Amino acid sequence: MSRARVARRIAAGAAYGGGGIGLLGVATVGVLLAEAHIAKRTVGGGAAPLPPAADGLYGRAFGTEDPLRLALLGDSTAAGQGVRRTGQTPGALLASGLAAVAERPVRLRNVALSGARSDDLERQVSLLLSQPLGPPDVCVIMIGANDVTHRMPATESVRLLAAAVRRLRTAGSEVVVGTCPDLGTIEPVYQPLRWLARRASRQLAAAQTIVVVEQGGRTVSLGDLLGPEFAANPREMFGVDSFHPSAEGYATAAMAVLPTLCAVLGVWPEADRLEPARRENMLPVAKAAAEAAREAGTEVTGARAPWALLKHRRRRRLPVAPEAEAEAAGTPAEPAPAPEAPASEAPANWSSGGSPGAWEQTPGRCRSRRSGPS
Repeated sequence: MSRARVARRIAAGAAYGGGGIGLLGVATVGVLLAEAHIAKRTVGGGAAPLPPAADGLYGRAFGTEDPLRLALLGDSTAAGQGVRRTGQTPGALLASGLAAVAERPVRLRNVALSGARSDDLERQVSLLLSQPLGPPDVCVIMIGANDVTHRMPATESVRLLAAAVRRLRTAGSEVVVGTCPDLGTIEPVYQPLRWLARRASRQLAAAQTIVVVEQGGRTVSLGDLLGPEFAANPREMFGVDSFHPSAEGYATAAMAVLPTLCAVLGVWPEADRLEPARRENMLPVAKAAAEAAREAGTEVTGARAPWALLKHRRRRRLPVAPEAEAEAAGTPAEPAPAPEAPASEAPANWSSGGSPGAWEQTPGRCRSRRSGPS
């Protein structure tokens, strides 16, 4: 059965209350349990530090009034477990990058919880929607790894994610979901568990993409947390526990999510047509989800049902955020330098602007908008 059909079956089971669909054959259970026992003794051998608090205002160089409101939900990947500095967490990296591109301050609220599974999303969404300022402008959700490791039925996992996205979209928030990472990249996990973990992770990621797009959100496939970098440099990209990303790993993942985060708020230029050279295409949503699960860093966004756009956005280097800790504490800090990207990574017809974090299109093109989402 193709990955697209499996993903569609999982999503359909979630929508219609079907039972869990077994991702692994019965014959593999004995080997899987033996390999899992070995992996548990190896993974997490080093103590990963608790994620530092990163809530606060970013981009003070652009003022303090009318900030964009960004929220992060999910598990330890969204919380930033594995790093010690506030500025190294995905929340701080995304908030700094969004402020630089939008040329507006960004207020970050991170309600992600280490160890969380999809059944914790209801609590996290309720926490966000109960705040007096109203719903966030945009929410980033990273969830799924613990669902796989704790063997939560895939249909249940995606049903809970769909409900969370639906609540946020109904409240008026844009939603970007970083789908389940590829657990087959974890270095201490050996075959055949590595293959099984990769298979289960990708099937869940594809099913997540289908339900998120159907609820009006966008997805970015984290896959092997952006592929060649993690496969080629696992000791640099993973933290001391060999499970959570290192500072370099979080920066790589955040760099892939940032363009979609900016695009959903209208501060990233949208091309008038797809770029076949970048393997962008319009596909049935199930096929687009399967393609995205195979290639990390791929965005899927809804088009006219049942079609979806498959996009490979150019990555942008994130601004260095030495002020992140000071801003989170509410003290003044020096503005972060503008994000820079090699010509091969910068959007076509763009050149660096003069103001901090600004990107100005060449004459005859429009600037990035300073106003927030409509």
